[in-house]
Amino acid sequence: GDVSLPPPALVSRGFENLNTHTHAHTYISQEQMAGEPMDMEGAPMDMDDGEGYYDADQVDAEDIEAEAALMAAQTEAMEIPGSVPSFPPVRPSELADGGHEFRRLNIPPHRMNPLRDAFPDIVENVTQRMQLQIRVNTKLKCVEIRTSEATEFAGALQKAADYVKAFLLGFELRDAEALLRLDDLYIDSFEVADVKTLVGDHLARAIGRIAGKGGKTKFTIENTTKTRIVLADHFIHILGSFANIKIARRAVCSLIMGTPPSKTFGQLRSIASAMSSGF
Repeated sequence: GDVSLPPPALVSRGFENLNTHTHAHTYISQEQMAGEPMDMEGAPMDMDDGEGYYDADQVDAEDIEAEAALMAAQTEAMEIPGSVPSFPPVRPSELADGGHEFRRLNIPPHRMNPLRDAFPDIVENVTQRMQLQIRVNTKLKCVEIRTSEATEFAGALQKAADYVKAFLLGFELRDAEALLRLDDLYIDSFEVADVKTLVGDHLARAIGRIAGKGGKTKFTIENTTKTRIVLADHFIHILGSFANIKIARRAVCSLIMGTPPSKTFGQLRSIASAMSSGF
């Protein structure tokens, strides 16, 4: 029952043999630890074969002084004048190794005419505000956007691509322009079949519940949640902030599942009052 401990002047290095459940210990005195390095069994270790180590016979004062001077020069090169380092923004042309970053967006057939009518405004926003280049490839029926030498903002290409994509999905141009001005706006797209499998008249009635008479239900959801909703056949696209999209999607999904619009309006009124009181 009693466990005997080694004297304080000894240090224990032990291992356990799992097969025999016995312990073997090797004790090294403090005088031995102060001398040359030892391995686990107490035998001297050879430490002068590694690369980069100095031996007593190899020490040269001139080599040490040269290495110290090199380290001092490297330290001075890494120092930045001033108390706060200044890192200028990286241009997109530098990130792309001198080339151009590129985005290509397919044009749905039913959005070709609206794109033709609104293209002058799109070109002005993309080229003047984002400093990008844009064109319509009529052969591939797509919109192509790329960076230029004048592009300064690294995220300009992605913002412009989201802006054009929002218009191609069916959003109004003035609503899509918010993607260029604000940073926390997103587009969430899903199908009615993602919520509930409906076919035929059941699908048409679900879309009708979302839209409402004269678009009343859709407008109510948009005004309450500060979002914009596009109903494109059985596809639903929601534009807004992350939290607002979550609320609008919950309302739309409840209508798809068959909830009466009056009950959805009551839920939206409570949400609207909570949102207004939060501010």
